[in-house]
Amino acid sequence: MEMMTEKKTDVRYRLADALEACMGEAPLERITVKQITEKCGVSRQTFYRNFTDKYDLINWYFDELLKKAFQHMGYGKTAFDSLVHKFTYIQDQKLFFKAAFKNDSQNNLRDHDIKMIMDFYKRLISGKIGAFPQDEYGSLLEMYCVASVHMTQQWVFRGCQATPREMAELMIEAMPPRLSKLFSELGLLD
Repeated sequence: MEMMTEKKTDVRYRLADALEACMGEAPLERITVKQITEKCGVSRQTFYRNFTDKYDLINWYFDELLKKAFQHMGYGKTAFDSLVHKFTYIQDQKLFFKAAFKNDSQNNLRDHDIKMIMDFYKRLISGKIGAFPQDEYGSLLEMYCVASVHMTQQWVFRGCQATPREMAELMIEAMPPRLSKLFSELGLLD
């Protein structure tokens, strides 16, 4: 309900809704800021006061969806819970994510998702041990996150056939052994 109230009053949510409506009519790469603003009923100046381009809008909306998912689950309980909620949100908004994940240019959602999920995992670990052990786990975590986001894209492109829970289980199972051991020792997998 909180997001619904925000959506009615915050122009950024209205722009995201307009973009999503445009995505139902044309591929993302053909959608212009002018089309988004016309559908939203705001000026281009209003758009540019809030976002640098349509990809910035996509990344902002993605962040908002993930923040809401993490809040609803009691932010940061376990990696598994976080993934289930993330996949549920993506599945609920699959038209948006399918179009957004297709973009491969600067400021794209894939790279943004990698950064977001890495930061999230680092916060989870840091919350348990104080500071993320970058030298020991940084590269391993980055490889895992890149692969996870790639598989998330494939799941979306194939129509989200597996359930969010099945995807979360697969992501946990695919975690490199050293990383899995760390997450398990810190109680972040259950």
